[in-house]
Amino acid sequence: MDFDLTDEQNLLKETVDRLVADNYGTLEQITAHRAAPGGFREEGWQRLAELGLLGLPFSEADGGFNGGPVETQIVMEALGRGLAPEPYLPTVLLGGGVLRRAGTDAQRQSIIPGIIDGTLRLAFAHTEPRARYDLHDVATQAVRQPDGSYRLDGHKSVVLSADTARWFVVSARTAGARRDEEGISLFLVPADAPGLSVEAYPTHDGGRAGNVFLAGVTVPADALIGERDAGLAVIEWVNGVAIAAVAAEAVGIMEALQALTVDYLKTRRQFGATIGSFQALQHQTVDILIATEQARSMSYFAAMMLDEPDAGARSLALSSAKVQINRSARLVGQKAVQLHGGIGMTMEYLGAHYFRRLALLETQFGDTTHHLRRVAQSEGLVQAG
Repeated sequence: MDFDLTDEQNLLKETVDRLVADNYGTLEQITAHRAAPGGFREEGWQRLAELGLLGLPFSEADGGFNGGPVETQIVMEALGRGLAPEPYLPTVLLGGGVLRRAGTDAQRQSIIPGIIDGTLRLAFAHTEPRARYDLHDVATQAVRQPDGSYRLDGHKSVVLSADTARWFVVSARTAGARRDEEGISLFLVPADAPGLSVEAYPTHDGGRAGNVFLAGVTVPADALIGERDAGLAVIEWVNGVAIAAVAAEAVGIMEALQALTVDYLKTRRQFGATIGSFQALQHQTVDILIATEQARSMSYFAAMMLDEPDAGARSLALSSAKVQINRSARLVGQKAVQLHGGIGMTMEYLGAHYFRRLALLETQFGDTTHHLRRVAQSEGLVQAG
C-alpha cells in the first residue's frame, strides 16, 4: 500500500504548514487569536477561506474541491501543530458533514456556499447532559404541527463554537423513547430563531463551547435534514469523521510537543551538562517518539476507513484508532510535562497549552473506556490491558 502523498496533497501540506507557521508559531500569536470575540480572529477564518480550506471536503457540485479524508487529515494535523482556534471542526466537518451526507439540494445550496466563502458558520448541537457518549441517547423533542412545521424543545450541551454559529444542526426525537435508535431526526435551525438561546463558556483548552436551549423553537418542514426518524446513521457517520479529524489533530500536537521537549532537553543545563545528555531522559524521549508514531499509524487507518461502506467495520476501526490516539495522547502529554519539570505546567509556556489540548482530545468523541467497550462488543483485537 502506497502511503506517499500525491503532488497535490504535498502542495496542500506545504500551504497549510506555512499558514500555521506564519500565524500560530508562538504562544503570543495563539493567545492573541483566542482573545478575540468568539475565541478566534475573523481575519484568520477568512484566510482559511481564501486558501480554499473551508471548501476542501465539499463536492465540486456544491462549490468545493472534492477533497477526501487524507486532505482533511493534512489540514487537521497542521491546525493541531499551531493550536489554531478557528472552528474548522464544528463548521466544516460536523455541521457541514451532516449537510454533505444528508442535506437536500436546497439546503446545500443555501448553506454550503456561505461556509466555503467564510461568511457563515455552523455548530452541531447533538450531545445532551445525560447521554455520555451514546449517540442514540436523545431526549430533545421535535413535534410535528398541523401545518407541517416542527416544534423543538430540549437542551444540548458542549456544543462546539455555539456562540459564533449562524445555523445549528440539531438532533431531536420525532418518535420513540429517549434511548431508542430509531426515531431520531436532524434539523437545520437558525441561531436567531425565537426560543433558541445559547449559554457560552470557555473550555479547558482555551476553546469555546456552549449549552443550547430550545424552548418552543418552530422550524418549517423543509428544515428536516435527510429522512425522518433515520438520523442516527448520519450522526454515526459524522461522528466517525470527527474521530478521524481529532486523531490527526492529536498527531500534529504530539509532533509539536515532541519537538518542543527535545529542544528543551538540548538547552536546559544541570550538573554542568545539558539534561538531554542523560540516558534516562533520552529513553523517555524515545517513548514519546514511539507513541507519536503509533498514533500516526492509527490516524492513517482512521482516515482510510472513513470510506468503508460497512458501518460495523467502520465503527470498529474508528474506535480502535481512538483507543490508540487516547493512549498516545496521555503518554506524550505526561512525559513531556515530566521532562520539562515545573515549567511544563505553567500557562506562560507553550507546552502546557499542548498538554491541555491533548487532555481534552482524550475525552472528545469518546474516551478510552468507551471505545474499548465498543471494540470488545465487536469482538475486536485491541487488548484492554
